[in-house]
Amino acid sequence: IYVLPNASSLAELSMKEWWLQVGLLCIPLVAVYLHIPPPQLSPALNKWLSAGEHFHFRGHNVFYRDSFGALGSSDVVILLHGFPTSSYDWIKIWEPLTQRFHRVIALDFLGFGFSDKPRPHKYSIFEQASLVEALVSHLGLGQQKVNLISHDYGDTVALELLYRSDQNRTGRLNFNSLCLSNGGLFPETHHPRLLQILLKDYSILSSILTRLTNHVIFQKGIGEVFGPYTQPTEAEFWDMWGGLRYNDGNLVLDSLLQYINQRLKHRERWVGALTSTSVPLHMIYGPLDPVNPHPEFIRLYQKLVPRSTFTILDEHISHYPQLEDPQGFLNAYFNFIHSF
Repeated sequence: IYVLPNASSLAELSMKEWWLQVGLLCIPLVAVYLHIPPPQLSPALNKWLSAGEHFHFRGHNVFYRDSFGALGSSDVVILLHGFPTSSYDWIKIWEPLTQRFHRVIALDFLGFGFSDKPRPHKYSIFEQASLVEALVSHLGLGQQKVNLISHDYGDTVALELLYRSDQNRTGRLNFNSLCLSNGGLFPETHHPRLLQILLKDYSILSSILTRLTNHVIFQKGIGEVFGPYTQPTEAEFWDMWGGLRYNDGNLVLDSLLQYINQRLKHRERWVGALTSTSVPLHMIYGPLDPVNPHPEFIRLYQKLVPRSTFTILDEHISHYPQLEDPQGFLNAYFNFIHSF
């Protein structure tokens, strides 16, 4: 038997719907209201910025640093940073690298650090790889053999560059070696953080969450992927946050995070490039990484890429080995680079 709702229950229902609509309208207004201005850059970040330059890529300004170092060497190393940070991730190993290499180069990918952060924009690993190729061409290094060091997001960009190189694509990099570190190379062993999952799937909350994300939330999230004894200082947390908030970078996080979906879609292409290349390979791995956990990640890496060498750092080192254990990272890298 179907009973028609009475007038009071209809009124109650419509009132609930009205409040729901009001609530949905208010949430983005509150989010806009809470859009706090970015923090002032620290002297350290300002120094990094002033030491770099910008070049134009498809109508956008891209930040990079190019330091000339060791005399008598022609070796070049290019550094590719991770998500959600910037080229400043390499600050602790920058000077030692300049003592070994003729040129040390790093860039901020589009949407990161001091580079432009267009929105709306369909960010992709393919575009970031083309950006690296454009920078290499801009610097006149098209014929030069280069060494790549990559981390996290940068690992996947490096694999696309490796694929293009091995396929003899136009404008490709001429690889001398590739050193990866703590990147989610394999979707099956990659465990993104909860906020990343909410943002990457373009949920109804993503545009609100990007505005509501503040330094406290950011510090908690980043702190979880550092080891308990290797946490950034308060100043270092603020520098990471300052780089992210520069040019309203928090508002493109959901677009940038599409790389996680791209890794899954193009797994065969990128893992295939890794397993089939003849380029010298090394993996530097912080085993406490919750994003790429030990031992499942490194076991799969060893199984699929048996010709690669690897270094597992101390058990308390997590997702950012170049910041958590810069000396251990450098020792591992120099051992690798001197082995061929």
